[in-house]
Amino acid sequence: MPETLGWLSPRERERLANLRVPKRRSDWLLGRWTAKRALASYLELPDSWNLLQNIEVIPAPSGAPVAFVAREPAKVTISISHRDHIAICAVAAPGIELGCDLEVVEARSPAFIHDYFTAEEQAFISSQPDEQRSFAAALLWSAKESALKAISVGLRADTRSVSVSLGQPGEYEGNWSPLLVQVRDDKRLSGWWQRSDALLRTVVASPALASPAEIRLA
Repeated sequence: MPETLGWLSPRERERLANLRVPKRRSDWLLGRWTAKRALASYLELPDSWNLLQNIEVIPAPSGAPVAFVAREPAKVTISISHRDHIAICAVAAPGIELGCDLEVVEARSPAFIHDYFTAEEQAFISSQPDEQRSFAAALLWSAKESALKAISVGLRADTRSVSVSLGQPGEYEGNWSPLLVQVRDDKRLSGWWQRSDALLRTVVASPALASPAEIRLA
């Protein structure tokens, strides 16, 4: 990111001023920088840092990010995630329920698995070889986070209200593999996952989208 903050809008600078914890400030800035670059690319707008202040990402009452260009709502849907100094922003057409998440593969306690996963998901994790259980839990958890973002409830909802199942891995564009998320009994979201070393990316949407077209390093 640039050392100066000229790429932030006045409203975004006000928001930043209220963030006192250094890590929270750093994560917020990284997420906004990534989102603005992704939006500029998607909307075919200039992405020089001093012009990015015309693109704003403002939270809706639900907390979901909403994009504006020159203070007018942009005709897009976006989702943002960050983890370990890396950020991702998914961008799609308006009207699409969209969520994305980044997750690190790491050990999860038995209590965590019991409290946050459905019985079917717990059985799936237990069925994996020992060396694959951390990966399986991280993947299901990331897909849950993406789905809860897509339906604009986030982790305020019971994570067991969504149930993740994985499709058959295949040679999809960008090495993405499919997944499905059942939300209660009345809604289904489709999505994709990708692994790079210890980092997982998931994207979930409704209506269904083709595999993510491109990952750009900004």
